[in-house]
Amino acid sequence: MPAIWIPKRMVEISLINTAALSPQAFVHQCEQEYDNRIQAAASEVLASGCRIVMLTGPSASGKTTTAQKLAQTLCQRGMVAQVISLDNFYKNLDLYPRLPDGTKDYENITALDVEEIQRCLAELAETGRTQLPQFDFVTENRKEQRIPLDLQGGICIVEGIHALNPLLTSKLPPQKLYKIYAGLREEYSYRGQRVIPSRDVRLARRMVRDHKFRGHDLEKTIGMWNQVCTGEDQFIRVFKTQADLLVDTSFSYEICMLAHFVTPWAGWLPQEHPCAEKLNQLAGHFALVHPIDLSWLPEQSMLREFLG
Repeated sequence: MPAIWIPKRMVEISLINTAALSPQAFVHQCEQEYDNRIQAAASEVLASGCRIVMLTGPSASGKTTTAQKLAQTLCQRGMVAQVISLDNFYKNLDLYPRLPDGTKDYENITALDVEEIQRCLAELAETGRTQLPQFDFVTENRKEQRIPLDLQGGICIVEGIHALNPLLTSKLPPQKLYKIYAGLREEYSYRGQRVIPSRDVRLARRMVRDHKFRGHDLEKTIGMWNQVCTGEDQFIRVFKTQADLLVDTSFSYEICMLAHFVTPWAGWLPQEHPCAEKLNQLAGHFALVHPIDLSWLPEQSMLREFLG
């Protein structure tokens, strides 16, 4: 089937700032646009007749919540839909691939139990049932108990950074798979110059989320960002062209909410720190944005994954 693509768009920050003066209307419009994209994706999945949907996207693209919202929309249309996270298939700690400096390479597909994924997907395609592994992120080891899964004639959405890698689905008939790539398609300019690319929006999302909910300091998150991006280029973006559908996970108003967190980070790291320049540049660019109070963030917004 032909792929459905969305071109990237560049938006002037001055236009964002004007819209931010009416936050309720601005937020509502952006949320409605995202909901429309999810509805359209659900229509495409149903029209395809596929029962296994592989959904990927780079770090902080919102793929996890997008997968859940897609499943909810399918259920609302009368189709049973369940989400599987590829995170359940991580290998035990002692089997992780390593980078040259000895640190664990979470971005590498060999960190996953590929054979186990193939087995579960084959069983789902043939019988609609399987037994999923469970992974304990505290001990970084597989649990003994498995999770029974019965699709009940419905759809399984498999989400994870490696979901489009053909290694995982090579044993399945291509006509049984529908492939989705979730990614930000909006970037921001100031006086005609791009200042906030989509990758910087994702970095800001990840830094806020990791700082607020995962106990990671800014230094750790921004320090590993280059490694994350290298992994994306090697293991995720290379399969982007194989997607049947690209779902845009941008929200024009979100930079106005991220600005609350990002702008004060200027000078957070010592000047001699290798990440200080990047952090200060990021803070400076978000300082151009008129902030919107987080009280305007809807309870069911996908952005809750990052902003809480």
